[in-house]
Amino acid sequence: MNVDDARLTAIGLLTEVHAGLMGRLQPVLAEAGLSEIDFETVIRLARSPHQRLRMSDLAAQTGLSTSGVTRVVDRLERESLVRREACASDRRASYAALTDTGRERLEGVLPQHLQDVESWFTGLLEPQELQAFLCSLRKIRAVVRPCATAGVVENEVPARP
Repeated sequence: MNVDDARLTAIGLLTEVHAGLMGRLQPVLAEAGLSEIDFETVIRLARSPHQRLRMSDLAAQTGLSTSGVTRVVDRLERESLVRREACASDRRASYAALTDTGRERLEGVLPQHLQDVESWFTGLLEPQELQAFLCSLRKIRAVVRPCATAGVVENEVPARP
């Protein structure tokens, strides 16, 4: 048994970094009245074409079940952060769309969130390290969460750092 295996170190470090970052980022989200999944949902809608996604694509992107994403959207809809829109071409489908209130809530939390991300994550890396890290993360995501960009047309993907 090789407990010094680099694979164990890699997954351990990734887990520790994720937990540490979420622990530091969560208080700002909570102060804005957003859970981590609420923020993920709102930011994914904000970064999507026309600031909306089919409910099925939103479920795939967030890794939630269809009933799980329905509960999140129900809660966000009660807070007027998102609204449901019928799909004109498919009566069985519906969209979750960001509302003006959702955009305002996001605009309120985003400056501090970005400052915190810069302080505790991206700002610790040199520009070339960050680009290589983003490339590596995308390569891994393509295998472990291939639906993370479901519903996004390739040429409509917003620019990402």
